[in-house]
Amino acid sequence: MKKALLLSVVASTMIMAGGDIAPVEPVVEAPVAEASGWEFGGQGVLYYQTTDAWGNGSLFESDSSKAAAGVQLRAINKDLVGGIGAGVEMSGISDFYLYDGVVTGLVQNAGNTMDPGDADTVNSSAAFTQAYLTYGTGNTSFKLGRQLLPKALSPFAFSEGWNVFKNSFEALLVVNSDVQDTTLVGAYVTRANSSLGNLNDFTDINDDGVWMLTAANKSIEGVALTGTWYYASEFAASEDANILWADAKFGVAGLNIGLQGGVVMCDALADDGTGFGAKIGGKWDAVSASLAFSSAGEGFPIHNLGTGVKTPFYTQMIFNQNSIKQDSDTIVARVGMKALGGKFGLAYGYSDMGANAPKAVTGSVAGEGEYAELDLTYKTKVWNDSTTLFAGYVYQDDDRMSDTQNMIRLWGRYNF
Repeated sequence: MKKALLLSVVASTMIMAGGDIAPVEPVVEAPVAEASGWEFGGQGVLYYQTTDAWGNGSLFESDSSKAAAGVQLRAINKDLVGGIGAGVEMSGISDFYLYDGVVTGLVQNAGNTMDPGDADTVNSSAAFTQAYLTYGTGNTSFKLGRQLLPKALSPFAFSEGWNVFKNSFEALLVVNSDVQDTTLVGAYVTRANSSLGNLNDFTDINDDGVWMLTAANKSIEGVALTGTWYYASEFAASEDANILWADAKFGVAGLNIGLQGGVVMCDALADDGTGFGAKIGGKWDAVSASLAFSSAGEGFPIHNLGTGVKTPFYTQMIFNQNSIKQDSDTIVARVGMKALGGKFGLAYGYSDMGANAPKAVTGSVAGEGEYAELDLTYKTKVWNDSTTLFAGYVYQDDDRMSDTQNMIRLWGRYNF
């Protein structure tokens, strides 16, 4: 279990390559005197996914499909009393009465049981996914409690946005901007839930928690540098672990370039985890394109442990995480185009996997092989930009499997 704990608390300000270089923003906004009173909001989500299960099923069959309907309500007060702010968020998930006729399970749940023959079946349930206090003084801000960790702050343990709702963490986060052009972020994280399963299931990420310190600097115009150190006592077999991760992002001749890399070190591990990546991309009117490369060593895998499934690599696609996180070299080409009121995306990735590469899916074969993935997506906003609609098709070819897999994912999010 502890091997799935350390990176669950990474809260770095690593900035991913691609797109314009964005300023590093504080995690917690310092409350202002006039910002009193509660602000309410939320979202409603419909989510559906179907696969042909590597040739063992068919698209749109109930046995090969999952779905969920969700409603998320949140309330925030930036100055509850004496400059102390508060926030709370409740996330409800239902099968929308699609179970057993249209789908055979939920893509995410809040403790729901989906068995019509079970007297304890619950079609709908809810979880408190955020509950925190905030405080700001000078150039320092604090956030304590159950909260989201954005990807820009936590490339190894971010709140993943691919599912119905994002997973969250229980942590103390401190942000300071006293040093010019530099943001310092410290964190101590104790528990987390998972983006894959029960949002009510918060578990300890390490017996003694995990500490993080990040420094992000933009002193050089057009260059963003980030360095992070993570420490977990008694990470495995009573041995402490340290992680070092660095990221650099800059522009050259109108192109955006990113470099990333780091190491997971612990004497109890058979091999340290190592990984690095690079990305170059640009935008030309309605068209964008990029090329990314990553390399993961044979040792400890580089991925979002304990809370989700994704990796921090630039080569992360919709489904390829198990093919890029360990003993693998990967290249991904992407192109995007704005058209028909939205944006089309096309991505192709290829991975050359070694003997220590993990399984593609449960029940499959691990080890050497080649993997290819094609993602075709379309995203648009409607109804005065209040609603985002997404449609995606994924084709997977893993030569360790006896067949290929096709997947279709559809979702809509209404923000209020």
